[in-house]
Amino acid sequence: MTHFSRNYRLYCRPAAKIVFLFLLCFVFGHWLGYITDPSPAALPASADGNWGLSFQQEGRPPVGNATADYLKQFNAHYTADTQEKILYLTFDAGYENGNTPAILDALKKHHAPATFFLVGNYLTTSPDLVRRMVTEGHTVGNHTFHHPDMSKISTPEAFSQELKSLEELYQQVTGQNMKHFYRPPQGKYSESNLQMAKELGYHTFFWSLAYVDWYEDKQPSHEEAFQKLLGRIHPGAVVLLHSTSRTNAEILDELLTRWEEMGYQFHPLEELAIDTGNHA
Repeated sequence: MTHFSRNYRLYCRPAAKIVFLFLLCFVFGHWLGYITDPSPAALPASADGNWGLSFQQEGRPPVGNATADYLKQFNAHYTADTQEKILYLTFDAGYENGNTPAILDALKKHHAPATFFLVGNYLTTSPDLVRRMVTEGHTVGNHTFHHPDMSKISTPEAFSQELKSLEELYQQVTGQNMKHFYRPPQGKYSESNLQMAKELGYHTFFWSLAYVDWYEDKQPSHEEAFQKLLGRIHPGAVVLLHSTSRTNAEILDELLTRWEEMGYQFHPLEELAIDTGNHA
């Protein structure tokens, strides 16, 4: 072996290792960012799959997997077409862990209407809180009875059963009929799901602002929450928060105050269901 080739191989080995480590870090970083942020910078547009968002400009609505115009044909929504500083508060609640009373207190203090998308377990274990939601002027929506992946349910009969079972339980708990507002569990959906919901008289609601707040043992700091929820707010936002979040319960009063200081008003989701185009 020549002196040149021996030195060349010694030079290439560490260089190759550096390149490999760089590529590994690059791939891992992108993967980690994708799983820890519900709204990565680029998502494939699709009428089926997981609801996802791409935030491209601060203060402007994000781009969803499907356009607002496409969703309208199924009475489905994720934001309002408006330049006014209004937003719609929604909470997903699969179970109760003690944080909802503080959330309701903050909403009451700010006279802010909200929609709580509940599952069967919540209605069974926390009927008093459900009745409080109704008494204080909030809307209870349908998050299905068992919280399954609805995109895997292909028959109208099975799809209808998930929604109607919750309607019946809600009627037993409150004595009222459930408003036909539906949110797909985990944001998983298909075009056939959207059509089935429409045929049952439902409006489907996705969201235009959310953050990773659902891990009980890994709650975001107040600073992290404010960074996402203040930085990405926009006119006509449908905000998704989880009522199981300790962070949300702790910051909601201040969060609503800071949104108000930015000029935002809180409107009921019913307004968006009636007409998404009359606020511009």
